Formats: sequence, structure tokens, C-alpha cells
Amino acid sequence: MKEIFTAASVEEAKQLAAQQFGTSEDKITFNVLEEPKKGLFGKVKGEAKVEAEYSETKTDIAVKYIKSVLEAMQIANASVVAAENEDGAVIEIGGDGFEDMLGKKGELLDSLQYLASLVCNKVDKEYFRISTDCNGFRERRKAQLEELARKIANNVKKNGRSSALEPMNPYERRIVHAAVSEIEGVTSQSKGEEPYRKVIISSTNPRKFDDRGGFKRGGRGRRNGGRGGRSKGFDITTSFEKDYKKPKPEDSMKGAGLYSKIEF
Repeated sequence: MKEIFTAASVEEAKQLAAQQFGTSEDKITFNVLEEPKKGLFGKVKGEAKVEAEYSETKTDIAVKYIKSVLEAMQIANASVVAAENEDGAVIEIGGDGFEDMLGKKGELLDSLQYLASLVCNKVDKEYFRISTDCNGFRERRKAQLEELARKIANNVKKNGRSSALEPMNPYERRIVHAAVSEIEGVTSQSKGEEPYRKVIISSTNPRKFDDRGGFKRGGRGRRNGGRGGRSKGFDITTSFEKDYKKPKPEDSMKGAGLYSKIEF
């Protein structure tokens, strides 16, 4: 992106360029074409003419997009600050009343993160990871999920019954999987289709229950028609088991970070 700006001084022309491109001056390449000239008695004649060239990075594109959304939401004193890392950028978002709008699970942050990723990743094929946060919300949410995972895992370990958590996004499911993996006697896997995919925590040594829902105390259990076990052809598969499918590779903890790649 290249454009020529004119102003009373070179400094003012550079400021105009930064405002037009929506970035700081240090990210713009300037070429001074003309400078005002001093005439008799020190009077300045003419204007400064500066050629400004700016190439937007993916981070710039994401920041600009989020700013436009906040402007449309009429968020006063909006602040969008990006910090780049090895494979993307973390964008801290703020503004009057913005934190109160996040939602219990940070749904607003998730939406902005997803949409900004869609926008900036149209630039080229190399994936660029965008993460959004607001005043430490992600870390607080992570701590809540870890506490919940440990609590449910310990209950499962005691009673032997599997337990399903509420539907979560891939990032939050990985937090739960990581927490459960640190507790002996339990395991976890994800089942279902997005956006209803959820984590199931199970005991690695489940107790056996009789047909009444109580513990089996020995023996071969009830007989049906003189034969042990359940009657032939009787489907005892629960609706839960029928509705959910096998785990997807995305939920494997091997070599996976907490932030997952968005597939388009």
C-alpha cells in the first residue's frame, strides 16, 4: 500500500499517513518528495510532500478488524493491543463495559478470536494463530476448568461412574484433558459433534452395577429364562452412547498445545 501525503510540514504529513493506515509511524516507510521552502524574512512557502508505503501484517489486519467491531458495538475508550509470539499474536482487548459483556465462558472473546482469525488468515496460506484476552480472563477461566476437572475426576474415581461435562470448545477441552491426565485412576475423552462436543471422564477401574443400579456383590448376576446375562436381541445401549461418536484426533494430548488451529 503506497500513497502520497501533503501537509504544512514533513512531520504532519507522516502523522496523516499513520492515521490513514491505522498504524504507528515506525511501521511505515517514508520517502520525502518535497519540503517547504523558506523565502524572504523566513516565510515558509509551499507544502511538504511525503510518499508513504505500508504493508499490513496479519497482526495489523486482526487488530484493525477487532477495532472496527468494537466501534460498531459503540464501545467507548476501546483498546486493542497485540503482542506477537512464535506462531501468532495475543490481542488484549478493553474498553468501557467490554469485560461485563464477555459472558460466563468468554463467548465474546471466542467470537472475536474466531472472526479475526478468519480475516487475517485470508492473506496467505501460512496459518497465523490469533488469541484474544481481556484483563486476565483466560487465565481465570483456565483455573476454574482445572478445579472443575479435578473435582469431577475425584468423584468418578470414588464411585466408578463416568461423568460428562458441559459442551466446550477445543481449547477448554484440552485444559480439562490436561488436568485429568495428572490424576491416577481416571481417564478422559471427547465425544459428540461441535458445538455440543464434551469431555467424558471415566474411571480406569469402573465398578460393575446390577440391573437396579446397585453394585454387584458377586455371582453371575440375574438370570433370564434360565440363562445368564441379558436376553438376546435386547439393546441396552443408552441414548448417550448412540448419539455420540468416536473421539477425534483434535482431543489427543500428544504434542498438542492448549490453543488449537482453526480449520476453515
